[in-house]
Amino acid sequence: MSVVAEPEAPLQTVAGGRLLIVDDDAAFSTRLARAMEKRGFETEVADSAAAANAEVDRNPPEFAVVDMRLGDGNGLEVVERLRKKKPDAKAIILTGYGNIATAVTAVKIGAVDYLAKPADADDVFAALTRAPDDRPAPPENPMSADRVRWEHIQRVYEMCDRNVSETARRLNMHRRTLQRILAKRAPK
Repeated sequence: MSVVAEPEAPLQTVAGGRLLIVDDDAAFSTRLARAMEKRGFETEVADSAAAANAEVDRNPPEFAVVDMRLGDGNGLEVVERLRKKKPDAKAIILTGYGNIATAVTAVKIGAVDYLAKPADADDVFAALTRAPDDRPAPPENPMSADRVRWEHIQRVYEMCDRNVSETARRLNMHRRTLQRILAKRAPK
């Protein structure tokens, strides 16, 4: 019995447009740049807030994908600078440390979306090309409540430099309970 591979769906593309990708993870930014070039963008990559700000000052792009936490600054500052230089630019924030306060701030300064890392190129493309009045579709497979709780604990644990005692204090949780949770696999 032979298996016939289904043809891949054609990629949606745009008719040009400069895209600035700002991320200090070189492997991620390179992969995303390649994927976005296949979708019709002309990409520039910056690995720091300083490099991104210099690019924005020199030649502001129409689109930007900006990591929230950069080694030398905050991605929100890059988005804010871009929106001042080019008010019609579309920017999205990527983060591995998302919370409601930073999402609200990102939208207030002009980001069109706020995505959790690792972000899929299709999600990035959809966020950049979505009409202003369109809402994103709800996820097909949303995380379970247990998974959301586990993700939150992992974020706080990483923010506390993997210090169990400090994480337990911040989460108002007993240290042993936290250790048991951290020792288990991630829920589905």
